[in-house]
Amino acid sequence: MLAERYPYYLANRPRQPNAELAVTDKYSGEVVTRVALADAAAVEEAIAAAVRAAGPMRRLAPYARQEVLEHCVRRFRERAEELAFALCIEAGKPLRDARGEVTRLIDTFKAAAEEAVRGGGEVLNLEVSKRAEGYRGFTQRVPVGPCSFITPFNFPLNLVAHKVAPAIAAGCPFVLKPSDRTPVSAMIMAEVLAETDLPEGAFSVLPTRLEDVGPFIEDDRLKLLSFTGSEKVGWELKARAGRKKVVLELGGNAACVVDRDQGERLDFVADRIAHGAFFQAGQSCISVQRVLVHEELYGALRERLVARARALRAGNPREEATTLGPMIDEAAARRLEGWIHRAVERGARVLAGGGRRGALLEATVLEGVPADEPLNAEEAFGPVVLLQPFGSFEDALREVNAGRYGLQAGVFTNDLSRAMRAWDELEVGGVVVGDVPSFRVDTMPYGGVKGSGLGREGVKYAIEDMTELRLLVLRQG
Repeated sequence: MLAERYPYYLANRPRQPNAELAVTDKYSGEVVTRVALADAAAVEEAIAAAVRAAGPMRRLAPYARQEVLEHCVRRFRERAEELAFALCIEAGKPLRDARGEVTRLIDTFKAAAEEAVRGGGEVLNLEVSKRAEGYRGFTQRVPVGPCSFITPFNFPLNLVAHKVAPAIAAGCPFVLKPSDRTPVSAMIMAEVLAETDLPEGAFSVLPTRLEDVGPFIEDDRLKLLSFTGSEKVGWELKARAGRKKVVLELGGNAACVVDRDQGERLDFVADRIAHGAFFQAGQSCISVQRVLVHEELYGALRERLVARARALRAGNPREEATTLGPMIDEAAARRLEGWIHRAVERGARVLAGGGRRGALLEATVLEGVPADEPLNAEEAFGPVVLLQPFGSFEDALREVNAGRYGLQAGVFTNDLSRAMRAWDELEVGGVVVGDVPSFRVDTMPYGGVKGSGLGREGVKYAIEDMTELRLLVLRQG
């Protein structure tokens, strides 16, 4: 069960000045708990505390940072079912998906614990000419300083973890604004962090009204802003961020190419595409949205994918048998339903699904969606997948590149030369061969190009963003 109310955390400590943020069960729509909202004064206090904590965090020994992260791993394991239930209620995730996200939370903190003691730096050969004879260079990585994190609703644990765990490993204090739709998961994480010996001010987790968000973005005392969310908001925040470093993990309309040599494993391909398209109601930046299928396999794969979409059990995410839960709210489901109707009016065909009940949108498969329709050109962020045949592999690659997004792409092919061509030519942050673009391991570099963002996440790569190189030059003799 969820607690009746949750505090926010300011400078490592819980505070409950109010309970103004209502959190709803995304399936029933009922208010299930309330969370404290931070005001402008609390945000200012948190940033000031993070600035004071920058020195103590920088001096915190690597083994001590590792101990903090290992404590979190232990406690997350002990509270795994509580965390999964919180995700199920506040985000509408089916329990099996919620448990998977808890596992990824633990993996991310484990990886950060390992990276915390590895450090970074190198010895440089500076004797590249006579004038540099006798000189040596050394580098070390130092924390960038206080960081600001803003996270979305769709992965309330794991996307928070991808900012928080590397920050601790790097030695950076931080202020975090979780989504006001799904704040409970972050509050439980903060509760666990508060059990540790992190220096005072090392972290603050503050659900905040929109009018009080400005300092998270604009305050020059914060040296890095890491934002995960929509494309439009992300680039607007970058323009407001001033001189601080900015990492943006934004949207996508991920494509998957199915080559002509996949005929003998179409059942596997259909299983993976269905999972990638409909997992957690399609509310993932790398959800499979566009599927380009070689014309010789198109009919057979279409039949299989339609069958899998119809077989999904939609309903209450608390029930173990549920495989498709609600979208984050009814407005989101209505928006996507409208896009479907608009595409149909222009000649698209609904092969499966298309219906809506409240925030529940059926797993939907379409074909013939015009390229300039929002359902094709924008990020659907829901349980919808579009099918399209292609004649040549080169045509498929051009189609993948046609849009303004570039997060990840999937390519099902047995041809190594085509796999390498896709890697060379696709304008995306990552190419997944033999699987869907929805695949992600939390230690790999993850992020997009074009409209999909700036910078990379993945524990090691996030730590690189949260640190700076410092050079030492030594003249001998």
